[in-house]
Amino acid sequence: MNAVAADAKPVLVVGSASIHVARFVRGLCDAGQAVVLATHGELSMAPHPLLLEQHSMHFGVANWRAPAQLRALMARVQPRVLHAHQANSVGWHAARAAAGGAVPLVLTLWGSDVLSTPSRSPFHRWMVGRALRGANAWTADARVLIEAGERLAGRRAERIEREWIPLGIDTPPAPSNAQERRILSCRLHKPLYRIDSILRAFARLPARLADWRLEVAADGPQAPALKQLAHELGIAGRVEFTGMLDPAGLARSYRRAAIFVSVPTSDGTSVSLLEAMGAGCTPVLSDLPANREWVVDGSNGWLVDDLASLDQALLHAIERWESGAWAREGAPHNAALIRERAYFPTNIRQFLALYARLAG
Repeated sequence: MNAVAADAKPVLVVGSASIHVARFVRGLCDAGQAVVLATHGELSMAPHPLLLEQHSMHFGVANWRAPAQLRALMARVQPRVLHAHQANSVGWHAARAAAGGAVPLVLTLWGSDVLSTPSRSPFHRWMVGRALRGANAWTADARVLIEAGERLAGRRAERIEREWIPLGIDTPPAPSNAQERRILSCRLHKPLYRIDSILRAFARLPARLADWRLEVAADGPQAPALKQLAHELGIAGRVEFTGMLDPAGLARSYRRAAIFVSVPTSDGTSVSLLEAMGAGCTPVLSDLPANREWVVDGSNGWLVDDLASLDQALLHAIERWESGAWAREGAPHNAALIRERAYFPTNIRQFLALYARLAG
């Protein structure tokens, strides 16, 4: 990769004080792109020579001064691109700050900003539409998000560049040769992720599979009720609640698991899915548009549209794994797919190429 010179114009990144924004900025800096960062609230970032400045700003709807504050920052640091994360109030303020200026605006869609925020009120729908229409380019990690943006922006979307760029895994895919008879769930313990349905499906597996274990990682408000449910279903001895894992611990869980299960009611491209696929786990997922971009049902994983059949999907995945067919066919296919499309340094290069096209 041709790194950007350290004295080149920076990219001004604006967004929430999120670990995802921090990871993105670190990726740009590691690739040689200078960055100035402004977040809604304080964001802890490790020092980097190409992270030139970091600012905490108020990007809430009520801060009518935010566009002027952004314009003042842009006038001082002279960015090559303004990159806003989410078409919410952050994107709205960024679009107003960039209006009429020479600095192109890239807007990254995260999911809820275009899928649920517009339904909150007529104002929220207008605000999201204004953010979308004010951008020169959109990126998203799922095409369903770009399609939602197109519906909200209307005919103005025709002049906006749109690019599907996942934010993939940090290390090259390395399928594990140490998998065990384990199923892994690592989504948050919230109603959206339906961990209770995973427990119920696991309890319905045939008695001959009693040597299989379910690891329920992560945490959340439903955690006590989920542990109680495992007891009520008679599977507490075969379910391990491992809590919030650090990156090393989660990587170990991926390597040990034969199957990764995730069945939220809605989702974009989940990094946990990409990490699990890279580690060689068989994915068993809810049948959502974003998941269909990565998994073909019955080929490189299973998609479930009715949770009453989740146990059958798990059974199919178990049988394929135990036969050895998954190790011969499925795992290598998924590792190649992730290496090609969802390796984070490659994705960062896609962003840099987009900046170059927009800024010249």
